[in-house]
Amino acid sequence: MSSFLAFLPELILLAGALGLFVVALGDGRVRLARTVSLLTATGMLLAALFTFGQQMVMFDGAYRVDGFSQFLKIVIGFGYVCVVLLSGELRDIRGEAKPEYYLFIALSLIGLTLLVSSIDVITLVVSLELSSFALYLLVPMRRERAGQRAQMESAIKYLMFGVAATGVMLFGFSYLYGLTGSTSLPVILAKLPPLLASSNSSLAIVGLALALAGLLYKLAVFPFHFWTPDVYEGAANETSGLIASLPKVGAVAVLVRLVSLATPEHAAFATLLTCLAVASMVYGNLIALVQTDFKRLLGFSGIAHAGYALIGFVALDDAGYAAALYYISGYMLMVLACFVVICHVSPDGANVSVADLAGLHRRSPLLAVTLLVGVFALAGIPPFVGFMAKLSLLTAALDKGHLALVVVAVINSAIAIYYYLRIVRTAFFGESEGIPARIQLAWPVAALCLLLIAGITALGVVPATVVDTISRSLAAIKFPPLG
Repeated sequence: MSSFLAFLPELILLAGALGLFVVALGDGRVRLARTVSLLTATGMLLAALFTFGQQMVMFDGAYRVDGFSQFLKIVIGFGYVCVVLLSGELRDIRGEAKPEYYLFIALSLIGLTLLVSSIDVITLVVSLELSSFALYLLVPMRRERAGQRAQMESAIKYLMFGVAATGVMLFGFSYLYGLTGSTSLPVILAKLPPLLASSNSSLAIVGLALALAGLLYKLAVFPFHFWTPDVYEGAANETSGLIASLPKVGAVAVLVRLVSLATPEHAAFATLLTCLAVASMVYGNLIALVQTDFKRLLGFSGIAHAGYALIGFVALDDAGYAAALYYISGYMLMVLACFVVICHVSPDGANVSVADLAGLHRRSPLLAVTLLVGVFALAGIPPFVGFMAKLSLLTAALDKGHLALVVVAVINSAIAIYYYLRIVRTAFFGESEGIPARIQLAWPVAALCLLLIAGITALGVVPATVVDTISRSLAAIKFPPLG
């Protein structure tokens, strides 16, 4: 019975995916598919909340249910509910593919949910690929427009870069397997630290760095970022919102498990992470300054935010990991708030430029406030979660003596404020051509806007509860070797 409860969120997702498969066999069942998706997402979230205290190792030591994984399943479940509510009418998805669209979202979420509990290299890679391949199939589902097939180019880029990143990651894991003789992360955790202090330290660091490649790709960290703006722009608005948010939570979760294999004494590894963080922040923010397409701007902004998240890993301690998890959980809400606006400003699912936001405060005050809160949070303006999350990251890095990295991060935050405030200025003070048409929001969309506004504000005003929960859950990853 205890194993059933521990695996309950995953079982609900699997049952929902099976139900969506049956629904997709018929024609014209879009509304039914959306209803099943919403029920599945809500059930998974409630199950994750109900089983939060469960502790269990399953499947011969390859899968671990603990406070760390269960907290992340709550975050993923909440994000799943938001994504389903965000989907709405799927204006830019081909009509015959809409039921399958919801099916592939469910399959991707199964992969992400399995990913955060995987403590074996084999289950980790299988979970990562399950979540990834479902997303690869979502991108080309966008309907074709006259003279435009950008979604096909985006899908090919996403797939090819993803396959290459996976190959590099597997090559790195082969190094770790050769050094430790095991694919189990608990065993690697026990055996790798002595190796990092021995004559094989360079080989161990190279193996660990290569193993991180696939996860850095999911997080869109420089130099694994090239796919990001093109995929955001080419995919449907709803698909871009999914790709920009939930996979990053899973990537950071597994990064915590892998980076914890190193210790604060390994300066070379900390230097590598520092260089990646600085490159991501500088590149992402500078290129975002000149973007006019809102989704491309969020793509380059996402590269910069991946750099901010890496600051927590540079500390190589639990305080930094907790800050990174807190940051990426808040980022999921912030970017979803922006994509809610994109999906409903565009009348037919077309891409939205920053200029298209002009006069938004008159067309839809609720969308304007949602955009304001999301953008201010991304810019790191108090009292929203972006400010407290960045403060936690910078504090963790400064405590370990990374003053130069903190200074670079603060400068980049100041640069980002410029293009974020440009969005707000256009939405609230820009004049649209002609008489602006009011945007009518269905009640699920209005509820989603209020939910995101409340979440972004609450996480910024009272962050202690979330950070303390994350910090306690991190003790679970310091497990002894199994068997």
